[in-house]
Amino acid sequence: MWRRVASLSSSISSSFLAQTASRLNTWESLTTGIAQQAKGVIAPKEKTPFITFVLGGPGSGKGTQCIKIVETFGFAHLSAGDLLRREIASKSADGAMILNTIKEGKIVPSQVTVKLIQKEMELSDNHKFLIDGFPRTEENRVSFEQILSEWQSQIGVEPNVVLFFDCPEEEMVKRVLNRNEGRVDDNLETIKKRLTVFQALSLPVINYYSEKGKLYTIKAIGTEDEIFEQVRPIFAAFETVG
Repeated sequence: MWRRVASLSSSISSSFLAQTASRLNTWESLTTGIAQQAKGVIAPKEKTPFITFVLGGPGSGKGTQCIKIVETFGFAHLSAGDLLRREIASKSADGAMILNTIKEGKIVPSQVTVKLIQKEMELSDNHKFLIDGFPRTEENRVSFEQILSEWQSQIGVEPNVVLFFDCPEEEMVKRVLNRNEGRVDDNLETIKKRLTVFQALSLPVINYYSEKGKLYTIKAIGTEDEIFEQVRPIFAAFETVG
């Protein structure tokens, strides 16, 4: 998929040369990788990532559906919110800033969130990524594409699929207040701020991907299984093509 028959002697000679070249290429690859790691450079993944963004307001049910997508289709699930909360718990230099930003219902700086996501992608053996709750803004989107383009050494890294879980505001508020998971942003005041920010900043991102033909809108009302029946055919179609 990815040779001509001559005399036996030339075949043996060619085989020997090919094996030698293969060993040299392997050694060059290994030494290059070692040199890059020594310089703090992460080599791009051998396989181009298949990226899915999952968007929706707080309480839209996107987190629950992500679990079902991961279980069914084998994605690595990266939750932007969970990564930020983990950074807060680690008491890193960015932790306090992230905490204050979230409490105010504002968007964490793009560079911070993208770097956390990139780090998780670098550490993963998977090439299929389900990125939950990101990008929240146009700035998020542009930063992600630029930073991952540098990592993958290619221009314009974009998602393959963008899911938007469309849910009425009153239903989202009810779900968040009832989930009792102890999140710092699961209170009525913060939820209202987050919904306002989502409407103002996330809808332009959703419209952008709609115009690009990458957006799939999911009506996020009903049981978990009923909602997933809207999601399943999207990824099943990609697996069939692959």
